[in-house]
Amino acid sequence: MFEVRQKPQMVERALLVRIYFDPRDATEAGSLLEELGELVRTLDIAVAESVLVRSREIHKKLLCGIGKAAELAALARAHECDVIVIDNGLAPSQQREWEKLADVCVIDREEVILDIFAKRAKTKEARLQVDLARMQYALPRLARMWGHLDRESAGSGGGQSGGQGGGGTSRGMGEKQIEVDRRLAYQAIDRAKRELEALRKQRKTQRKERERVDTPHGAIVGYTNAGKSTLLNILSGSDVMAKDMLFATLDTTTRRIELPDGQPLLITDTVGFIRSLPHRLVEAFKATLEEAVLADFLIHVHDATAPEVVRFHDTTLEVLKELGAGEKPILSILNKIDLVTDPEVLAQLHRTFPDAIATSSLTGLGLEELLKACARVLADRVCRHHYRIPQHRAELVSLLHREAKVLTTDYEGDDIVVCAVVPAIIAGRLEAFALAPA
Repeated sequence: MFEVRQKPQMVERALLVRIYFDPRDATEAGSLLEELGELVRTLDIAVAESVLVRSREIHKKLLCGIGKAAELAALARAHECDVIVIDNGLAPSQQREWEKLADVCVIDREEVILDIFAKRAKTKEARLQVDLARMQYALPRLARMWGHLDRESAGSGGGQSGGQGGGGTSRGMGEKQIEVDRRLAYQAIDRAKRELEALRKQRKTQRKERERVDTPHGAIVGYTNAGKSTLLNILSGSDVMAKDMLFATLDTTTRRIELPDGQPLLITDTVGFIRSLPHRLVEAFKATLEEAVLADFLIHVHDATAPEVVRFHDTTLEVLKELGAGEKPILSILNKIDLVTDPEVLAQLHRTFPDAIATSSLTGLGLEELLKACARVLADRVCRHHYRIPQHRAELVSLLHREAKVLTTDYEGDDIVVCAVVPAIIAGRLEAFALAPA
């Protein structure tokens, strides 16, 4: 069975490196390097040092020049690091060259994120998505995993073809193992894709059931660690895992809440977005992120305490656009606003996001205003009506209880007088019994 290469369990210290090429990108590169530190610490790896490297040009072999790479390798040895983490994406050949030079494990930002996702995935679908992404990442790196077999074969004399005068073309043990693993990898990838497709069909069936009753649906989106899960918890009274860490939530969770006007709303928490999110993860998690695509509207949560809240805002919108959800109605909120104590910072936030609702998921500040805003977004989806329904048509009353929000029920003679918030999808069936809109 093909297995994704596992890094040593005792990795404890890391040297972090970000290489940039345009001087104008220095600030952004520094921010990404800082974020990489948060990601690495999420894996319980200590950061020995973080190094920002400027290279005048992109070097095919190591991204930066051999001299600078050698300095970084020496620095990793001086810190007794177990791993070097390059924030840039590394081609398989570049990863191999770095490991030859440094003689330690070398990984890139994508592998860090994949490892975090592997630790956090809980549901079968999320685990399959992570496994698929990890296998696709590992596939072109098989030569790196088995190259030692060829070195051992060469070191043992390589004389197996000596009886043929040295004219043989024997293939190394590593090459044979790579072929076996590549075949097994493709089989495992195909199997994961089939299982994911089956789960997506189940999700589609569940979604059709939701659409049948026409319950409106909102999705909570935003940069990772913005407070999305905490928001869902306080709105719905649920207990979705909410921690102060990157990618605390990978599995979507949907809860039903009631808006101030009485109509129900399904609200879904989604995986957080991040800059430089590996494209294969966007692809692998399309089934999860499609909740944002199919929602009636989005609640975009901003972390008001984040220095780069504007950049995080732009990243989220970029990912939403890539997913095909860029045109959805969006309610913006400035979360954790109670933690912003500088009046100038607060004023700048309100200037930058003039339409955003200031909220605190911990204190409840602004959440009632958020719910009212959700109701306004969906105002055209429902209408409040009074109905006079004969008792012999009690099935219509049952319909209202099942697919609408019944506010009051009275009995007058042989009739049942009902006031209800009614979705447009069933309003026509009751039109003959309507008294007047409330």
